[in-house]
Amino acid sequence: MRSITSKLPQVGTTIFTVMSALASEHKAINLSQGFPDFSCDPELVRRVNHYMRKGFNQYAPMPGVLALREQIAALVKEKYGATYDPVEEITVTSGATEALFCAITALIGEGDEVLIVEPAYDSYIPAINLNGGVPVSIGMTFPDYRIDWDHVKKLINGRTKAIILNSPHNPTGATLSQDDLEQLEKIISSNNIYVISDEVYEHIIFDEQRHESVARYPSLAERAFVISSFGKTLHATGWKMGYCLAPEALTKEFRKIHQFVTFSTSSPFQYAVADYMRDYPEKISELPAFYQQKRDFFLQEMQGSRFEPLSSAGTYFQLMRYEGITDENDLEFAQRLTIEHGVAAIPVSVFYRFKTDNKVLRFCFAKEEKTLKAAAAILKKV
Repeated sequence: MRSITSKLPQVGTTIFTVMSALASEHKAINLSQGFPDFSCDPELVRRVNHYMRKGFNQYAPMPGVLALREQIAALVKEKYGATYDPVEEITVTSGATEALFCAITALIGEGDEVLIVEPAYDSYIPAINLNGGVPVSIGMTFPDYRIDWDHVKKLINGRTKAIILNSPHNPTGATLSQDDLEQLEKIISSNNIYVISDEVYEHIIFDEQRHESVARYPSLAERAFVISSFGKTLHATGWKMGYCLAPEALTKEFRKIHQFVTFSTSSPFQYAVADYMRDYPEKISELPAFYQQKRDFFLQEMQGSRFEPLSSAGTYFQLMRYEGITDENDLEFAQRLTIEHGVAAIPVSVFYRFKTDNKVLRFCFAKEEKTLKAAAAILKKV
């Protein structure tokens, strides 16, 4: 049999799969992979069931159910003052990861350079590589995880095609400020590059901050794919429902890819989410307080431990430094913590191309209080 030349020779099983499997094997509390251990709203499930029973079980339109795209447009207008045409500028995708892949594929060709902010979500670089692009890393400062925009300017050259941003940021919980977006505006205005903005945690932001969506800034939005997810917003990550906002010309190219990746996303789920957004708009507004309470509860329970919490301004992740506990690298320590102590976390070095190790682990606090309390009780003994 002829051998296969791998297009991603350096890629193996993701750390999320590895750590979740390790947690399952050792019956550990899983604070590694980013998903809730509580259910979504039963009303949302009821509405999915309603549409299934009514026969909405065939292909949805390729760009997404129009009723859902209209609700997305209304939400973006309300939150960010941005106007997107639901027919020509909004596309529903099978998760945000699909949207990211389609946006990268629509933009990037052989030799194009793409700036990525590290630590970075693990799907960016493989998608860039598959399209012949060249990832160029922008390291965030440690331990505050900020972007040095002067450094960004130095990295831009004639081959730079796009920059990928993520705010609120996974894995660090950092958020972009108005000053960050204004500096990005200046950079974009003097360079012919595009923006891919990963905003899947846009509604999970703390301490009364305002989410600085790229959609708020017209000069950025006209050159941007803005990507989000219902999985995080509705506590339903397994439904794999995301969407992409982009000007019509960019959306046309995006949909050329999307139609050959998944074509469309589950029909009854789209109709149900459209209904839910229309009838329960307050649910999204309640998210910041809901998750801030969980962040604060976890931090309170962790008081007295040898772990040092870093700032978490958004997402449902909390970073903890452990350099006062062990000299082990973060992968070794995360594995030992799972096997010997029974709590699983993600080593942050895996979010860097060259595995930068600052002795930091990522814990997911999208869990019931009893889960967080039990995990913290174990961690305080480490």
